[in-house]
Amino acid sequence: MPRDPHPRAPGAEVGITEEMIHDLVHTFYARVRRDPLIGPIFNARIDDWPAHLEKLCAFWSSVTLMTGRYKGTPMKAHAELPDIAPAHFERWLALFQATAVSRCPSDAAQVFVDRANRIGASLQLGIALHRGEAIVPPMRFGEAQ
Repeated sequence: MPRDPHPRAPGAEVGITEEMIHDLVHTFYARVRRDPLIGPIFNARIDDWPAHLEKLCAFWSSVTLMTGRYKGTPMKAHAELPDIAPAHFERWLALFQATAVSRCPSDAAQVFVDRANRIGASLQLGIALHRGEAIVPPMRFGEAQ
């Protein structure tokens, strides 16, 4: 059930709505499911796509509108994926950015992409720690090398 956005939520300031989140999440994950690099990872693990999409809408609502709708542990879920690598995050971020830019007004897309970059970097660092790997800060999508 949707909760009211926090008045100072980054998404509220740029007009992000629950409807926009729904459209972005559903469009994006339709693209993910067809993607040859990351599609197989998702499709092998998600049995109930409607329930997963609802959870992802709640996640993005919490991230951009500060609604507190999401209850979960994304770090744990991602850290347990043995085959996930930086190339998968790069592809996820590229698809996410392209989808956000094509489906959302510019200011809203900017908020979504900024948060996606932060989340991707955090997940990559958490996975590296979980695996006992050397930690090299990941580059944010779209930054110059």
